[in-house]
Amino acid sequence: MSLKILSSHAVMEAMNELAPAFERASGQILSFSYDPANVLKQRINAGEGFDIVILSRQVFDELAGQGKLLADTGVDVGRSGLGVSARHGAPKLDIATVESFKRTLLAAKSIVRSKDGTSGIYFEQLLQRLGIGDAMRDKVILGPSGRVAVLVAKAEVDLAVQQICELLPVKGANFVGPFPADLQLYTVFTAGIAAASRQRSEAKAFIDSFTTPAAVARFQAKGLEPIPHNAQ
Repeated sequence: MSLKILSSHAVMEAMNELAPAFERASGQILSFSYDPANVLKQRINAGEGFDIVILSRQVFDELAGQGKLLADTGVDVGRSGLGVSARHGAPKLDIATVESFKRTLLAAKSIVRSKDGTSGIYFEQLLQRLGIGDAMRDKVILGPSGRVAVLVAKAEVDLAVQQICELLPVKGANFVGPFPADLQLYTVFTAGIAAASRQRSEAKAFIDSFTTPAAVARFQAKGLEPIPHNAQ
């Protein structure tokens, strides 16, 4: 038997480690398809079949409200803030404060952001909020679906902006650090079951496996923080 999982790239690294153990223990075959949350929403709205979804809590709640996901099956697996990556060998960058963050952005020749992901949309709005939207317009490049820091690793751009859990795995790019606290945006990632799934018990078993101490530690190691109670 096979479970089809539509998932954000944010949990890809954790799934690569957690899924094989579940397959061995359960006899299930897990099939993953990764896309940004907004693209997953479009696919689901278009009628694509699946058993489990892992995406942002905001999109999960929207789809559950439309009856496409089972609301009571939602499990928050962690949250990720936004960060910056730079090329190997680049001078040490300061993004600790709002002003130093702005200076670093303005000094860069090029910056890549995601086209459809939450991080990219927020970053575009943030540039306007910081009053540097016009100055940055010709510097910002829309990246591919997935990990935009690959363009940094290929030396095609200076900086990459994305969720920390998607920056950390990219070899050839150095993680500079998180956005300043006053500018930070956290995204909570939630797993749940499709209303149309015919394998609800099997799907629930896989989602339940995310809550073990070992799984929580694995998510954290991959850049997904536990969610503070006051953030839920």
